[in-house]
Amino acid sequence: MNWNNWLRRIHRWLSIAFTLAVIINIIAVVQEKSSVWAGLMAPLPLTLLLLTGLYLFALPYANRWRGAGRSGG
Repeated sequence: MNWNNWLRRIHRWLSIAFTLAVIINIIAVVQEKSSVWAGLMAPLPLTLLLLTGLYLFALPYANRWRGAGRSGG
């Protein structure tokens, strides 16, 4: 498996982890058992989602840029 496919798989699993963290946080708030750890559970996967998402977003543009340099035009 190449690097891009591996990163896409990580991005998908991070989205599941983020969704679960948000659901747990909502349940904690509704039950008025909100604590610091429940509030801080979502930002970690969200930060990693941001980084992997930005990479995956820029990937086609980077490939085009690299391809333009190789053609020797």
